[in-house]
Amino acid sequence: MTTTTRSRGTVPRAMTENENAIDVRGLRREFPGGVVAVDEIDLNVREGEVFGILGPNGAGKTTTVRMLTTLLKPTAGRATIGGFDLERDQRAIRRHIGVALQEAGLDPIATGREILEVQAQLFGIGMTEAKRRASELLELVSLSDAADRRVETYSGGMKRRLDLASALVHRPRVLFLDEPTEGLDPASRQTLWREVERLNAELGVTVVLTTHYLEEADHLADRLAIVDQGRIVSEGTPVALKAEIGGSVVTVEVEPTRREQSRDALGRLDGLREVRADATGLTLFVEDGSTFVPNVIRALDAAAIPVGAISVAQPSLDEVFLRATGSRLEGAEAESGQSDTEAAA
Repeated sequence: MTTTTRSRGTVPRAMTENENAIDVRGLRREFPGGVVAVDEIDLNVREGEVFGILGPNGAGKTTTVRMLTTLLKPTAGRATIGGFDLERDQRAIRRHIGVALQEAGLDPIATGREILEVQAQLFGIGMTEAKRRASELLELVSLSDAADRRVETYSGGMKRRLDLASALVHRPRVLFLDEPTEGLDPASRQTLWREVERLNAELGVTVVLTTHYLEEADHLADRLAIVDQGRIVSEGTPVALKAEIGGSVVTVEVEPTRREQSRDALGRLDGLREVRADATGLTLFVEDGSTFVPNVIRALDAAAIPVGAISVAQPSLDEVFLRATGSRLEGAEAESGQSDTEAAA
C-alpha cells in the first residue's frame, strides 16, 4: 500500500518499498515544425543511485530533464517521480526534487548566505531554521569562508556549488543536475564531482545528471543511458557497457579518401568483430589487439594503403558511444553548452 507522510524539514513521500525513484515510459517531446527532441524513451532510476544521461548537445538530454522536473509538458508518455505522477502531481513532485540547470539563476549582488536563506523561506521554512539550513549547506559545499561575499565575486566553480546547495535547501530525495560541470576548469570539475559523490553517499540523495563528458559519466554514474537523436541507444553500468565490447580496441589512422578501401582490406581478417569509421580513420573491435596489429599492417601494406598511427587499448566509454551511435563524442567539451531545445530548433 502506498502512503504519504510528512515530517519537518522533509518533502512528502509517496513511495512503496523497492519502488524506483523514477519510472519513465514512452516519454516524447515534439516541438513546432515536427522537431522531435525526445522520442518515446523508457528508463528507470533506482532510489539512491547516480544515474547518468550521456550524449552530445542536441541529443535530448536537457529536454528530458525539463519534462521530468515539470518545466516542460511532454507531448506523450508517462512518468512517476518518487511515486508521484508527472501529469497529476506536479506540485508534490516539485517538493520532492531539487534541480540545478545549466544556467544558474543567482542574484549577483546577493551573498551566498542570503540566496540560501531566501530559497529556504520560499519553501516555507521559518527564518531561524532557514539560517541554520543555509549555514549547514554552505559547509556541505565548502563555501563557508565565502558565505558573506557577493555572488558576483565567486568563481564559476563556486557558483555551481552554490547552485547545488540551493537545490538542496528543502532536502529533496531526487536531485537533477543538467550539465553540472559545463564550462568549468578541470580542478573545479573534480571538486564538484566530490560534492555529488558525498551527497549521494552521505545523504542518500538519488542523482540524475546529464553530461557530454565521457570521464564524468564514467566516474560518477552507477548506471547510464546513452542518448542520440532523442533516443536511448544503450543503457547499463559503465563496467557492463565496456564489458559488452570485450576484447581490445585497435585504432588505425588512414587518409579519409582511403577509408572505405581500408575497411574492405581489413574486413576479411580473422578475429575482427566490428569496424567503425570516423574522421581520423578506423576503430576495430577485435578479440586480441596484440596479435591483431601485425595482421592489420600486413593487410594494409598489401593493399598499398599508407598507415598512420596504430594504437591498442581496452574498451572505454568512448568506444561504447562509438559502437552505439556510429560516431564519437569528440569536440563536445569545446561546444557552447547550447540547450537541447535550442540545438534542435
